[in-house]
Amino acid sequence: MAGLIKREDIATVRERARIEEVVGAHVTLRQAGVGSMKGLCPFHDERTPSFHVRPQLGLWHCFGCDEGGDVISFVQKIDGLTFAEAVEHLAGRTGIQLRYEDGRPARPGGDHGRRQRLIDAHRVAEEFFREQLLTPQAQIGRRFLAERSFDEQAAATFGVGFAPQGWDGLLRHLRGRGFTEPELIASGLVSQGNRGVYDRFRGRLVWPIRDVTGDTIGFGARRLSEDDQGPKYLNTPETPIYKKSSVLYGIDLAKRAIAKDKRVVVVEGYTDVMAAHLSGVGTAIATCGTAFGPDHVRIVRRLLGDSGDAASGVMLSSGATRGGEVIFTFDGDEAGQKAALRAFGEDQKFASQTFVAVEPSGMDPCDLRQQRGEAAVRSLVDSREPLFAFAIRSALRRVDLNTAEGRVSGLRSAAPVVAGIRDRALRAEYARELAGWLGMDEVAVRRAVGQAERSGGGAAEAPQRGRGEQGGRYSGSSRGNDGGRHPAESSSARQANRPGREDPVARLERQVLEVVLQLPHLALGSGFDDLPPDTFTVPAYRGVHDAIRAAGGTRAYGAELDRASQERGRADGERHAASWWTETLRENAVGPVAGVITELAVAPLPEDRPEALGNYARGVLTSLIQMGLTRQIADLKGRLQRTPPDSEEAVALFGELVAMESRRRALREDS
Repeated sequence: MAGLIKREDIATVRERARIEEVVGAHVTLRQAGVGSMKGLCPFHDERTPSFHVRPQLGLWHCFGCDEGGDVISFVQKIDGLTFAEAVEHLAGRTGIQLRYEDGRPARPGGDHGRRQRLIDAHRVAEEFFREQLLTPQAQIGRRFLAERSFDEQAAATFGVGFAPQGWDGLLRHLRGRGFTEPELIASGLVSQGNRGVYDRFRGRLVWPIRDVTGDTIGFGARRLSEDDQGPKYLNTPETPIYKKSSVLYGIDLAKRAIAKDKRVVVVEGYTDVMAAHLSGVGTAIATCGTAFGPDHVRIVRRLLGDSGDAASGVMLSSGATRGGEVIFTFDGDEAGQKAALRAFGEDQKFASQTFVAVEPSGMDPCDLRQQRGEAAVRSLVDSREPLFAFAIRSALRRVDLNTAEGRVSGLRSAAPVVAGIRDRALRAEYARELAGWLGMDEVAVRRAVGQAERSGGGAAEAPQRGRGEQGGRYSGSSRGNDGGRHPAESSSARQANRPGREDPVARLERQVLEVVLQLPHLALGSGFDDLPPDTFTVPAYRGVHDAIRAAGGTRAYGAELDRASQERGRADGERHAASWWTETLRENAVGPVAGVITELAVAPLPEDRPEALGNYARGVLTSLIQMGLTRQIADLKGRLQRTPPDSEEAVALFGELVAMESRRRALREDS
């Protein structure tokens, strides 16, 4: 047991780390009925939200990819941590002092796993760089900022710092703070050369790159001197915590505005992000040394809450859009236009309307703010053009439309672009627009677009992810203090163990278990605890019932609620008891049944009106009890027919039968 975290401390972390806040840092959550929230799943690509969180129970489940678990398993999966690292991370967030079975002294956040050590190293490095910006040696860096109208407050807001000249300034500083050489090499803050280890960033302005939670995970450094033979921008290399394909600079500052305004503005560099935010465009972000790709799309869509509604992304005559907006701003030069056209390929993954904003004279947002003021930056964003139209017009700009040859060449260049639009209705409309821009017959243009699609120039319809399409393996709930889990089971395997929703008996069994798991206080005294083991006919649901019985039934929940309410007060007691209830059941579950419990505990209830929940719960519970009584009555009648008349056994069976009939009649009258 050496080094294992005490079980009671794990339970405290699980209870205090509010799952809606932890998940909400990665996913925009919206209310989805009483006590339930939903958003786009961070673990598979989807357009319709199927990721549900039930804060009162501390559980999450995606009904698209069938992943689910508690707050600890979410952090494990989203950040790639071990069980102990996830517990220590959450303990650090909530100020909980962890204790270990081997008697190590307690300290906030525990012993810090590898990821946390790398994040700590970046935090210390950021502090070092920011302090260095105030030194005489950093005059060249301060001048660079001042020339672009960034004052001291702007630099502090974005955490801009300075990496001093020399080979080991940061290295010595980090060593003095207790970081080892292997840790520093793994962090990407230093490099390994023939003569040893040295600072990666030297004599440059440095911007901290943070993840969506605000942790600094890397840096971007800008060359300041012509003597510097390195690239203009030098970023952190790939590390265990820094993946450039899924990093967006400014996302920590922009995430709330993105979720609120349903708009994201993608710019090209660090100074462009600064200029945009300082100009009132608080939704600006940028990639870090790579093109805007699929992983970036997923992050942005989760923050936008991209719903997949057919009406979202519609641009109205007023210039406003229904649904979210994704606006790409690029330099007006050829490289910027190529970047915009690359973005065209990613556009299809958004339900939101996608735009391009290119300043005619070629200025980026930083130059625009400096030369024409902050209003000009806002005006650039507002003058956006639909990305499809931009892509088509870019193809036409390369030809002379005043000649027949040019128009034919333009059609051949633009038809594959139109054919690449996945939305068939929008594709038809842009085919009509293209005919007008070319001055050609609409039928001929539609024919060319159709040929381009058939020849592979266009994109096929996007596959729809639905329930049962596997996006990963279920990780289950972390157990005990050694991080053990229930065995993983594929989505398709678990689905095979459950009947279709059209089966009325299975549907009723499911609804009853949803009530017992989510609203156990409404099941108290209902007779649920007295149901026999064979009440549930679906094997998976029978397994859940077994776990409930092993936990002591809803009576155990009632006892825990009373105890916790006396110690903590009613509100905190209810939250503790709800979390304790589902976690206890999952601990009693066998194999994949833990996943079924998570799903049922998070599933939206058919009734979402608070004032009607009591009647709904009583209705389904009564129906199941009546169904169980009917089954028992049938069994008793069969036994009675096989028993000799007037025998003691027959008399006893008849008495049981009368009692059950009486109970069933009473239930019917009450309902």
